[in-house]
Amino acid sequence: MDHVPASPQEEQVAAFRAFSRFYTRRIGLLEEHLYDSPFSLTEVRVIYELAQRAGLTASDLGRDLGLDAGYLSRLLKRFEAKGLLTRTPSKTDARQSVLSLTEAGRAAFAPLDRASHDQIAAMLGRLSAADREDLVGAMRRVQRLLGGAPDADEPFRLRGLRPGDIGWVVHRQGLLYATEYGWDQTFEALVAEIAAAFVKRFDPAWENAWIAERDGGIVGSVFLVRQSDEVAKLRLLYVEASARGLGIGRRLVEECIRFARERGYRTLTLWTNDILVSARRIYEAAGFRLVEEERHHSFGKDLVGQNWNLDL
Repeated sequence: MDHVPASPQEEQVAAFRAFSRFYTRRIGLLEEHLYDSPFSLTEVRVIYELAQRAGLTASDLGRDLGLDAGYLSRLLKRFEAKGLLTRTPSKTDARQSVLSLTEAGRAAFAPLDRASHDQIAAMLGRLSAADREDLVGAMRRVQRLLGGAPDADEPFRLRGLRPGDIGWVVHRQGLLYATEYGWDQTFEALVAEIAAAFVKRFDPAWENAWIAERDGGIVGSVFLVRQSDEVAKLRLLYVEASARGLGIGRRLVEECIRFARERGYRTLTLWTNDILVSARRIYEAAGFRLVEEERHHSFGKDLVGQNWNLDL
């Protein structure tokens, strides 16, 4: 009988299941009692929620943890019988009781929390700093893609340049502008020249660069270059398509403006093309004004180049 190759979807399902088996085995979720305690995984999870969140009811726990109401009721009764849990009538719903850990319950939670922390810290400690960032970023992305609550306070972060960033920015900008605007490889060559010159001549007293990260991956960047004692130039602003709408471009431009003002520049200038509408909107909102434009043929296209200035 001929072997029928698995479809891409079936391969993805198999990979997902393999990862699930690996992860549950790796952190001991298959053990009858977690962290050498008298508690099962589900019991530890319920104790954790009660320790971290005030005002919980049994309905809240069942909904948030996806637990059967009957099973959860029996579990809570066992906790109550052991003196780990108390119930007080809800002030907003007479049918509900607010659940709270007792002192004994919090004393039981403390070693569980420490054991979980130490287990994860030990696993992360065997990795390099870069690998730790990659791993945590990948976990955040998995959580977001599978419907986990996004981190609204910081959907992205900005950092300085690191080794490897220049090559990545050149690669991504070359690919992005080819895909979205049909620009040829001469644009990628221009980005490479600008980025290489920045690194070779970098003067931290007058210049800077910012990398935007999300889920541990680079999703945008911008460079600020000294043009003269009074003029700085904003260069190579870009944001990945997957990260647009989060305010990354605006934040990158704001960082350039702040840095330029702190260093005493009088003018911040930039060059762009009129078809880059989203970028132009960011510049206009930040107070830049169009001072000159000129038609040119570059990157395999007929374009209209524009110079914008911001008086600082």
